[in-house]
Formats: sequence, C-alpha cells, structure tokens
Amino acid sequence: MTHPLTPAQEATLVAAIKAAELRTSGEIRLHLEDKCPTPEPLDRAAQVFAELNMHHTKLRNGVLFYLAWQTRQFAVVGDSGINSVVPDEFWEAVKETVMDHFRQEKYVPGLERGIRLVGEQLRQLFPYDEATDVNELDDDISYGDNAPTPRR
Repeated sequence: MTHPLTPAQEATLVAAIKAAELRTSGEIRLHLEDKCPTPEPLDRAAQVFAELNMHHTKLRNGVLFYLAWQTRQFAVVGDSGINSVVPDEFWEAVKETVMDHFRQEKYVPGLERGIRLVGEQLRQLFPYDEATDVNELDDDISYGDNAPTPRR
C-alpha cells in the first residue's frame, strides 16, 4: 500500500494548519484514510470529528478536513460554534474550492487552499486572543484505521 503523502507534503499541510491557527482561537485538523466506510463522506467526517474529540474546544470552533484518498471522497465539517455564525453556503464553497483542485490532481494545494479559507473565516469570527488562547487540538494529520500510519 502506498502512502498518500510524502513527508514534505505532510509538513506542508501541517504548516498550513499552524499558520491558519496563528490568527484565530479556532482549531483545524486533517484526517486521511484509504476508503470511506460510510456511504456519505460527511457522515464519516462527523464520526471522525467525534472520535478525535474535536467538540472539546472551549468555543466549539473546530474544523475537520476529511479525505478518503483512494476513493477520492472529501468532506469538511465544523463544530456548532462556527456553524452558528458562518454563512450557509460557506462549507459548500470551501468544499468546491478544494474539489476544483482535486479534479486537477492538485491535492496538497487544494487542501492548503481550503485550510487557508477556513483559517481566514475563523480569524474574522474567532480572533486570536494572546491572553487566553491555547492550541486545544493536535495539529498533526490523523490517519484512519484503514490508512497507513504517518511517516516520521
């Protein structure tokens, strides 16, 4: 089984997450697995969101990018804090931006762009407060049970 990301690509995506989180109290994670075990990737993203305890952020402003890379299924899901304040079309716009890149086989740039878009929205809605903000969730990419473990 081949690994979906090279170490350099992993580093690029983790750096994008860290950069996006620098200006917001929001939290962003990326989860990869080979195949989506549910018919709808959004359902699986919500399941992974819960498994990663992403709902445990103080302001409920976590966002998960989910990719089943072999089956090319993608979803992005946010917690209740962010969902209550973003425009209805926001998630679909982020998803379409990422998918446009995927259609051109530009997977890492697509994820980077999506992470940047979410980071910009989080920055506006949940600005960083140096006195109170801490990194509440791991920035590393998580991998599903059916995906290879990350390279270190």
